[in-house]
Amino acid sequence: MADYQTIRTAGAHAGAAQIDAGLRAHMSKVYGTMSVGMLITFAVAWGIGSSPELLSYLRDPITLRPNGLGWVVMFAPLAMVFLFGAAINRLSAAAAQLFFYAFAALMGASISWIFAAYTDMSIAQVFLTTSIAFAGLSLWGYTTKKDISGWGSFLIMGVIGLLVASVINIWLGSPAIMFAVSILGVLIFAGLTAYDTQNIKNTYIAHAAHGDQEWLSKSAIMGALNLYINFINMFMMLLSLLGNRE
Repeated sequence: MADYQTIRTAGAHAGAAQIDAGLRAHMSKVYGTMSVGMLITFAVAWGIGSSPELLSYLRDPITLRPNGLGWVVMFAPLAMVFLFGAAINRLSAAAAQLFFYAFAALMGASISWIFAAYTDMSIAQVFLTTSIAFAGLSLWGYTTKKDISGWGSFLIMGVIGLLVASVINIWLGSPAIMFAVSILGVLIFAGLTAYDTQNIKNTYIAHAAHGDQEWLSKSAIMGALNLYINFINMFMMLLSLLGNRE
């Protein structure tokens, strides 16, 4: 009986160690995929935004207001997010990763105007600030013993409210509304960073025993997408608050 108990305990420890190693690999893939997406985004954004000729295809060179194609490019990433969520189960892991990188490139085109509106030093400083905040929030979400799954519905409602207010303010052009949206947006996406990180971790632990590597690979890409969106939104909102215009 003692021998059986020893074997069962050893097996449990081995299983836990295997899941722990797998979780580290899974999170590394999430952050690695997200990082490649960020590199693509800022490479495309800089390439377009630093060229007045290329940027003119999307925005007025003087006012930087979007033209017809600019409006399409602005809202296309949002449409791609919904499409990705609906199609993820029908895509292979390789196709899902390619879709994510295409989304990252389109997002780069969407935010390319910042390189014409803000100084390069200002963009770099805000990017560094966002990176430090994101790393701290994600680390807390990963390590905390507190269950923050209840934050999800509240934060998603906040995102919907931000989206509606932002669309309305496109026509109103109110600095006060923009300021409020930026402040609330930073807080909401900060909360989502911690929430999504914990959710990625818990989802892996819940499904690791099933051994479905294809599903886990797609789950890592979806996790990378969620964290990427949080980072980009925090960056853009902090840039509107702290950035120095050209």
